[in-house]
Amino acid sequence: MARIFCVANQKGGVGKTTTTVNLAAGLAKVGQRVLMVDLDPQGNATMGSGVDKRQLQLTVYDVLLESATVAEARVRSPRLVEAGCGYDVLGANRELAGAEVELVDQERREKRLREALATVAGEYDFILVDCPPALSLLTLNGLCAAHGVIVPMQCEYFALEGLTDLVNTIKQVHANLNKDLQIIGLLRVMFDPRITLQQQVSDQLKAHFAEKVFDTVIPRNVRLAEAPSYGLPGVVFDASARGSLAFVEFAREMVARVQKMPG
Repeated sequence: MARIFCVANQKGGVGKTTTTVNLAAGLAKVGQRVLMVDLDPQGNATMGSGVDKRQLQLTVYDVLLESATVAEARVRSPRLVEAGCGYDVLGANRELAGAEVELVDQERREKRLREALATVAGEYDFILVDCPPALSLLTLNGLCAAHGVIVPMQCEYFALEGLTDLVNTIKQVHANLNKDLQIIGLLRVMFDPRITLQQQVSDQLKAHFAEKVFDTVIPRNVRLAEAPSYGLPGVVFDASARGSLAFVEFAREMVARVQKMPG
């Protein structure tokens, strides 16, 4: 059965989508069966996975409104399959912004994604959910569906403040809606060891969160930043780049961590 992980951080611009698509490609590269769910109306994770959001017949919007199943709506990029990093995509586009309003008065509104993913969970090893930066009904659907949260964060002062808010949100969801939910780990991204402050924040994170901080560190890397404009994860766009190698290493660390998880 699949382990479902949200990639979430209430702070914008911290590399959530970059983390989601590159972890998905990295996991596929090391032999895992992966579904990537794009819960952001901007659809960046969809486009970054080699899928044109404008051409999609069915999206996660249709799944949340129960007019389509995950099996009907998922797609796969041939370009990624050719590269040996193929994974399924439950894509998103601007339509998804309307789902917030349409779901407000619906029953089981925060559990729609969880129920939909349960129908395909046996077909995957990992399901990764890319959440929007705001704490919205979409993010809530992701958190209710997940076994855990992967938190990408830059080692900067304001990132620590945002982390406090996220930890409180996760506690509330755990208490009221999803008893399985926990922080799986903090991933240090866009890391530059030459900057003293980043090293200090990194040390603070390790002191406070201990084993919750992933060993893998994703360096600041131009090739990772360039990859989305080509509609590819960095792991596929330039497999030899430092950032790409780090994400494949992170994928291996995730597999090892999941094997140690109970149940």
